Amino acid sequence: MSATTAAVLELLLLVAALAVSTPLLGRYLAHVYTSPRHLKVERAAYRIMRVDPDADQHWRSYAMSVLGFSMVGLLIVYAVARLQLHLPQSLGFAGFGPAGAWNTAVSFVSNTNWQWYSGEAAAGYLLQATGLTVQNFVSAAVGMAVAAALARGLARSRNGGRLGNFWTDLVRGTVRVLLPIAFVTALVFVAGGMIENWNAFHTVTTLGGGHQTITGGPVASQESIKLLGTNGGGFYNANSAHPFENPNAFINLVQVYLILLVPFAMAWAFGLIVKDKRQGGAIVATMAVLATAAVSFMTWAEMSGAGTATRLAGAAMEGKETRFGEAASAMFGSATTLTSTGAVNSMHESFTAPGGGIAMFNMMLGEVAPGGVGSGLYGMLMLAIVTVFLCGLMVGRTPEYLGKKIGQHEIVLVALYILTTPTLVLLGAAVAVTASSGLAGLSVGGPHGLSEALYAVTSAANNNGSAFAGITSGTTFWNTLLGLLMLLGRFLPIVFVLALAGRFATARHQPAGAGTLPTHRPLFVALLTGVALVVVGLTYVPALALGPIAESLS
Repeated sequence: MSATTAAVLELLLLVAALAVSTPLLGRYLAHVYTSPRHLKVERAAYRIMRVDPDADQHWRSYAMSVLGFSMVGLLIVYAVARLQLHLPQSLGFAGFGPAGAWNTAVSFVSNTNWQWYSGEAAAGYLLQATGLTVQNFVSAAVGMAVAAALARGLARSRNGGRLGNFWTDLVRGTVRVLLPIAFVTALVFVAGGMIENWNAFHTVTTLGGGHQTITGGPVASQESIKLLGTNGGGFYNANSAHPFENPNAFINLVQVYLILLVPFAMAWAFGLIVKDKRQGGAIVATMAVLATAAVSFMTWAEMSGAGTATRLAGAAMEGKETRFGEAASAMFGSATTLTSTGAVNSMHESFTAPGGGIAMFNMMLGEVAPGGVGSGLYGMLMLAIVTVFLCGLMVGRTPEYLGKKIGQHEIVLVALYILTTPTLVLLGAAVAVTASSGLAGLSVGGPHGLSEALYAVTSAANNNGSAFAGITSGTTFWNTLLGLLMLLGRFLPIVFVLALAGRFATARHQPAGAGTLPTHRPLFVALLTGVALVVVGLTYVPALALGPIAESLS
């Protein structure tokens, strides 16, 4: 079987699995976020937190709950990282420095999982399991809760801006969705050869007579939620390229499936929450079109062998695992940058110049195809509102989406959302390449050096977490800069989303008329796809031209 045939079959198997699970999980998610019943374990959690799960929060209260909960989590992870040496299961590792602990805490609380350190050489089991893995669960649940709140805002009418209860959404997303799936997946991973233990280091004698230290650890349990929650931070520095984290081709395919599972299902659930399945189908279709294009182009870029050295070698295999090959590496790389995952099974800096550029472009799309758990859905809905607004202007009608008019206040909030991440990326890149401390972290100069810096700030501001590994980011400058980008890139958009949801929940529902733009048909899917590409093109092409495009042409 040729490599091309194997790649096509693997992609078809992934598509078939997602086609089956998306409507099933989507229906379950819609039930989770609309059911009035509480499980016993959930009621116990509410009593511990001393919250009323049936209180219908105003959007401002909902937003303050999101921010307050996340800031408490940030402080806890920061404290555990700083005090690591004095805590159990530290494995003798020193505590992180102030800048490093800040970066790590922000990274995991914001669902980014950028890692400036080597996990197996710096993070003890307590930090890995109780600090980082816990945030993998709850940061994902926060994103899902915000998406559910926006869906409710569109579904409700004239209720004073109330969006539901954040604490209920948080607990349900964790208890009913993430924990059960992650538990089952961890068992699959262990059966497939992934490790799961609390053993200390083992020193073994190699065939050459030398000695090698082999680490253990609770890997499978962290790996399952790392992928399911589109988090991405690995137990090992090599991430999913390490055989303990990703032992074979079957587990690799399962990991890609996990990355895409919840984001696609959230879009399907959206249609059910707003009581129009066609709307969810249109969002899923748009995500699928963009994702298919990204996977196809990246696979072509990596398998076409662009460049003299690659042609002479016969394959672009530098930085890739031979047990996966080019196609599986490209598929994983596309999935992880189209979402907010950031996990890698190959080194993105070793991709061909076009392949690395596509990875960057995927993140610059806003990670909406299908995006992170929750964040992908509300990001795509923001683009849908922009699409409706532009179409309304062209025909001279007040635009509306799902019966809600898009007026001045609404479009201002959408514009603030759309402009936040590009502003952070471009300002962050400007600071990085003009400051001596930023330039010192780049492995090379020229277009590729710019690509390293641009990739890092794009990854941070979009809460992705992957990197061109040549960059030295474990410095005070880079830890501080990227930490700020991750924090603002996560929570500013969330506030704008919730404010918009509150306005929709307050507005009166308008019945569809003869001039209403249908937002469930293939024409709208094409328009939405075009708007997503144009927004990215107008914003980032000049920067891409100086980095990966210039490198491709050199």
